Amino acid sequence: MILNKKNFIKFSFLAIFMLVGCKEEKEVAAKKPNIIFIMSDDHAYQAISAYGHGLNNTPNIDRIANEGVIFNKGFVNNSICAPSRAAMLTGKHSFKNGKVDNIRPFNWDQDNFAKDLQKNGYQTALVGKIHLDGLPQGFDYSNVLPGQGQYYSPDFIENGEKKTYPGYITNVTTDIALNWLETKRDKEKPFLLMYHQKAPHRTWMPEEKYLTLMDSITFDPPANFFDDYEGRPAAAGQEMSIYKDMDLVYDLKMLDKEGELKTKYRGMFQRKYHRMTDEQKAAWDAYYDPIIADFKSKNLKGKELAVWKYNRYMHDYLRTIQSVDDGVGEVLDYLKENGLEENTIVVYTSDQGFYLGEHGWFDKRFMYEESFRTPILMKYPKEIKAGTVIDELVQNIDFAPTFLDYAGVKIDESIQGESLRKLVKGEASEWRDAIYYTFYEYPAEHKVKRHYGVRTDKFKLIHFYYDVDKWELYDLEKDPTEMNNVYEDSKYASIKEEMHQQLEKMRTKYGDSDELNQKNLNNYLEAKNIKH
Repeated sequence: MILNKKNFIKFSFLAIFMLVGCKEEKEVAAKKPNIIFIMSDDHAYQAISAYGHGLNNTPNIDRIANEGVIFNKGFVNNSICAPSRAAMLTGKHSFKNGKVDNIRPFNWDQDNFAKDLQKNGYQTALVGKIHLDGLPQGFDYSNVLPGQGQYYSPDFIENGEKKTYPGYITNVTTDIALNWLETKRDKEKPFLLMYHQKAPHRTWMPEEKYLTLMDSITFDPPANFFDDYEGRPAAAGQEMSIYKDMDLVYDLKMLDKEGELKTKYRGMFQRKYHRMTDEQKAAWDAYYDPIIADFKSKNLKGKELAVWKYNRYMHDYLRTIQSVDDGVGEVLDYLKENGLEENTIVVYTSDQGFYLGEHGWFDKRFMYEESFRTPILMKYPKEIKAGTVIDELVQNIDFAPTFLDYAGVKIDESIQGESLRKLVKGEASEWRDAIYYTFYEYPAEHKVKRHYGVRTDKFKLIHFYYDVDKWELYDLEKDPTEMNNVYEDSKYASIKEEMHQQLEKMRTKYGDSDELNQKNLNNYLEAKNIKH
């Protein structure tokens, strides 16, 4: 082509256009939000002060709610550790991503939102608990706990290499996360940091500085602590009672030097105790030895023993949360001090809810509210108005599409969750009217039977199956603590029919079926070597 005056002007404009275009692309890339996704393990929404239950004080976690949005009806799809995390990563129900229980492996080769962000210019890191075997995929950096992890002198696997860190797990996890933010990331790129704590998972071993926290407080058990489970045979068959099933040594730290308290899991707790340094043991013994001596002298029985166990449980559980809250504060302060606060999405959640004495229980698994429901708090100053409250039904499968939406990344049609972005901005003209739940891990510890169900704003329908065939229906407005199964009540005949229709609608929408349940059951029994 001859470079005459006309062509010279044409190419000059083209060059300018290209330069402006490149500049705009860089500006758009620079404006992509950073994401810090904080997840703890078994953190009951009742134990976050922003939810108003008055059990403890979590000022730093509350900052996220005060500066952003709190979800009052956040739920999980499957209330047990690994399946919940798989759903969070993939945006899919357990029967779709394949991780239906804690037994079988998770397929890291499938898509997850971290992989999608990584492919679209994000630098990604995973720190802390993930409870999914295998080298994590989708992360430029990973430093994760093997399995459940240990509270003292924890092991981590850094990019595939196992290391032991001195100290307390919650603080170590926070330090690793902050170190990545400060020294390991490319500060020219938007980032995803998944910062996941072990606490407050069983066995609730507090940090030394919090051993005496709330010692002056005596907790009153929930009104249904001595539930008799009338009309609810599946609830009656569990083995997660604070009174009957909570181990005095393993759970409540009654590791007497005389060895007189011989419990089922004493040896397991001794191994955890021996991970401590001499200094840590000294602090631990100075606190617990007098409690052990007092307990042995009283010879408690019946309801008196049950209430004593409840209070020991609550004190240790809430103390582990205080260290989690400290870590959240450190991360939020880092963002503010380094000019990252405005352009960073921060989410706090748990892998599921937890029982704090409701129905007399600890642990999770059931579709009843305390384990089905999980805390969700989120802040993003650029888009989310401080003090926003959301009462719509949201679920852990919604995290993946939400992060992709904010990052401007296409949401694959196979993702079953919905982005929360328009909802928190008040721009969602329609939202789901029901959520679906599944639980598969039975026969197993705690004896919670296999079940699935549907929840709407007002009602909940649950089907327990395998070695039983029982249905439960709850009127959540009249019976929020789920004490009265109205499935056979003729006054609820029309509601029961509507809920069965809603259940089938959910199962069809998400692709679940009795046949799939049977397949998953057969695989589970085979993996556990159980004959049926």
